Amino acid sequence: MVADALVYHPAVSHYLKFVATTVGRDKLLRLLQYFARFYAWYLLRTNKPASSIQPWETMKKQFGLVRKVMRAGKNVEHIKAAAVAADSKNGDPILRYLAVGRQLGYAGYLTFDLGTLLDATGIRKTESAKRLAKESQRFWVMGLSCSVVAQAYTLWRLRQREARVDRKEGEGVVEAKRIEVERAASRIQLTSDLCDLTVPLSALSWVNFDDGIVGLAGTLSSLLGIYSQWKKTA
Repeated sequence: MVADALVYHPAVSHYLKFVATTVGRDKLLRLLQYFARFYAWYLLRTNKPASSIQPWETMKKQFGLVRKVMRAGKNVEHIKAAAVAADSKNGDPILRYLAVGRQLGYAGYLTFDLGTLLDATGIRKTESAKRLAKESQRFWVMGLSCSVVAQAYTLWRLRQREARVDRKEGEGVVEAKRIEVERAASRIQLTSDLCDLTVPLSALSWVNFDDGIVGLAGTLSSLLGIYSQWKKTA
């Protein structure tokens, strides 16, 4: 009876839907990867022996490699999304242009990242892998920057909409609630993007973030990604 109650619990069904998605699995692996990055840094800073640090370093590298394999070919998805955004005639043109920039940035990031796959897996080592990796990070910065600007602009527009709402009317109350939901989603995305920016900025040495900051930022953005995906699969 207890086993049946657990097996057929709605939370178990929700979990199965979550892990059935590629995004859900990727976010879980990403959480472990970046926490391992932070914890390896922490152990090093606290003068722990190499034997204690090595498992976390291995976890960071291996989960990063698994994620690289999982996202192979995903660049096509973002190329199509960029084309759809460019062809769209509805909505704010500023957000449309930023959406195109974001999708092209992600497409470029994943395309150059795909070029490093054979080298990363050890199938075929190439001298160009480091150059391709840097190009991928530059495109990631581009995509994330467009997303950050889009979220900041969205929050500004929501403040303008809110100022025009009459909360004394029924429709105004509904609109206010709708704005609050949109604002919460935009803030989550903005926070996630700002955290993610620490990764390519550090990799390109444009900003001097250590592994502790990058690991914590990546862990936080992964948790936010898990939260968002969990809600989508509800």
